[in-house]
Amino acid sequence: MSLPGQKIYVVTKPELIQTVQKQHKILAFPPIEAKFASKICGSSLEAQAILDKNVNGDEGDHGLSMESYAAMRTALKPGMHLDDMNREMIHEISQALDLLQPIKGESRKIGMYTWLRDAITTATTRSVYGPMNPYDDKAIADAFWEFKSGLMSILVGSLPSITARKPIAARTRVARAFETYYKSGGVEKASALARMRYQAEIDNKVPLEDIARYEVGGSVAILVNTAPAAFWTLLLLQSHSGLLDEIRKEIDACIKTTNDKGSTVKNLDITTLKERCPLLLSSYQEVLRYRSMGTSVREVMEDTYLDRWLLKKCSMLQMPSRIIHQDSHLWGPSVTEFNPRRFLPEEKANRPRDACFRAFGGGKTLCPGRHFATNEVLAVVAVFIARFDMKPVSGEWKLPTTLNTNVAAVVMEPDDDIDVEITTREGFEDVKWEIGLNTSEKVFAMVMEDSGDVQE
Repeated sequence: MSLPGQKIYVVTKPELIQTVQKQHKILAFPPIEAKFASKICGSSLEAQAILDKNVNGDEGDHGLSMESYAAMRTALKPGMHLDDMNREMIHEISQALDLLQPIKGESRKIGMYTWLRDAITTATTRSVYGPMNPYDDKAIADAFWEFKSGLMSILVGSLPSITARKPIAARTRVARAFETYYKSGGVEKASALARMRYQAEIDNKVPLEDIARYEVGGSVAILVNTAPAAFWTLLLLQSHSGLLDEIRKEIDACIKTTNDKGSTVKNLDITTLKERCPLLLSSYQEVLRYRSMGTSVREVMEDTYLDRWLLKKCSMLQMPSRIIHQDSHLWGPSVTEFNPRRFLPEEKANRPRDACFRAFGGGKTLCPGRHFATNEVLAVVAVFIARFDMKPVSGEWKLPTTLNTNVAAVVMEPDDDIDVEITTREGFEDVKWEIGLNTSEKVFAMVMEDSGDVQE
């Protein structure tokens, strides 16, 4: 496609996408991310110049861009650092569910998406930023979501200082909160992810004001997609005939019941879910295939051939996951339907090769947070199902439209919330819950690369 000032190539064939991923220096993501980061975060010219130095790693693994990628991959790969984040996240999710539980014999009405977004925002940011988490201030959390809702006007507006005044003002409020956080030593008590990202910026002499601005952009990455993924998973499990009962049986089989001083205690380890709940995991993958809409983008750094097509330098290349996930030639005639069994091991012969599933991108820029996000969605969905019954206030389950999904979203966002009525499962009214995580060494192979964590 020829647009004013630039060509855009759209690639939808899986075999060509794999070729693109192998040429990550010539068909590069970091230069595009740097441009968007500067605009989204409102960074200074000084910070932009620092980020642009060796942005694509052509001169080695040094510089802000390369060192930031390395920090994220190290902190988020399965192991000790990820375990620490997971345990803090699970603790916060468990507390949120404790607070949600209605008084015995009563019910509680909530907006399902609103509750999930608030619970996941708190759990995620406390696990990342530690006890001095800026988002514990509700005004800062609200400012972040106001900034996020105005991203399109910031990105494409001709005069964003005028057309995007509210989201820019909201962004400034969040950035100032992060400045205070760093000056107060908050990052010293934070996760390895926050500490390593901060150290990479300090080592590259990024001004503190810009470190704070970049962290607002970083919050987009850790917050925007998990809540809608949990929303669609919970909604589709509830609304798909018979599915909830089957998955609840899987989850119940993972729960250990003990007695503590006369009180019944239910213990659920999230690691066990990944080992013994194949239908839950298949349903989650299918939710992402069914509801994801992310587009991997690359900049063409020099004239090069992709198969028989000549790609011109300075052009942009896009690989839209939605097109691939909705291709009936790949996924069969049921491609437009939600099929919770599609990703079961015994269905492998009936679906395309693993490279066709692109909910987390792929190759060198495969989402490093996929393991954390998966643990978080599984935790909130599984424990919710185990503890509560839920029904729509309107009387029937309806999937909301997604026309207003934000430009930063990889998972479709609902245009409208769903009001639901929550009751405690019969027989579970006087139960104490303990939710844990053994280790994250057991990797759920969500994408092709996870079979060996290969990153081409």
